[in-house]
Amino acid sequence: MMIMLYGSIEAGGTKFVCAVGDENFNVIDQTQFPTTTPDETLARVIKYFKKFDHIDAFGIASFGPIDVDKDSETYGWIIKTPKKGWSNIDFLGKMKENFDVPMYWTTDVNGSAYGEYISAKKNDESIKSVAYITIGTGIGMGAVINGEFLGVEGTPEFGHIKVKRHRDDLDFKGICPWHGDCLEGVASGPTFEARNGVKGIDTPIVDPTWDIIAYYVAQAVIDLTVTFRPNKVILGGGVCTPDFIAKVRAQFTLLFNNYLNVGSLEKYITAPEIAHNGSATFGDFVLAQKAIDEQKND
Repeated sequence: MMIMLYGSIEAGGTKFVCAVGDENFNVIDQTQFPTTTPDETLARVIKYFKKFDHIDAFGIASFGPIDVDKDSETYGWIIKTPKKGWSNIDFLGKMKENFDVPMYWTTDVNGSAYGEYISAKKNDESIKSVAYITIGTGIGMGAVINGEFLGVEGTPEFGHIKVKRHRDDLDFKGICPWHGDCLEGVASGPTFEARNGVKGIDTPIVDPTWDIIAYYVAQAVIDLTVTFRPNKVILGGGVCTPDFIAKVRAQFTLLFNNYLNVGSLEKYITAPEIAHNGSATFGDFVLAQKAIDEQKND
């Protein structure tokens, strides 16, 4: 009997990670390559998956903003995006031209959130909801509640919430081209270099910039906590080292002042459980199976 094969596409603004998994969601093959032009990049995606005898379904988690409204004329598109050359690209349509199989289409951070949700639920059946904040070149958030994503007409643009400014950071205008000092504008990875001329990776953890950014991220965690009370909040992306997450927990404690009981902060505000940046790949495999199930029920 032929085994099921699931395709995962983690489409990032910097690189694409493509993988094939078996019916137990184990990776059996994987590749990655830089994100260049849409034509060149999508051609590489298609060529990679064509190597396999069959792919039964895809989970596609893309940078955005993307259109996830199935009733929209631009469903499956990357729409207005700051990534040069990638606005108004019919990503899903291109895939469907080449593969006549079910496909689940969502954001890159939703793919990671789903993977972490399934992983957390395996370890603790009481888990019903998780939020995943990714902090890197930009900031995004995905949330899963009882197996479904937060957001109906569109996916959350959580990176653009407003935050209270740190008293030692008032002169920094922020880098968001739309909002200046929204969360992404003051707490994403490129803000290190914008402030100090030094990249975050080269900034010692004792530098006060880390405390400023932790102050902003802690506010974001508080916003999630008081709006839909997730069982846990996961911090991923290049900025989120263990030392930084510890700083976020400390700021959360100071700012939230025990207003609600969230239990142990070491269990509530965590790094991803899935190793080797595999959250989105695992999540995509599970979403590919979900796409098959949804097609059967249509």
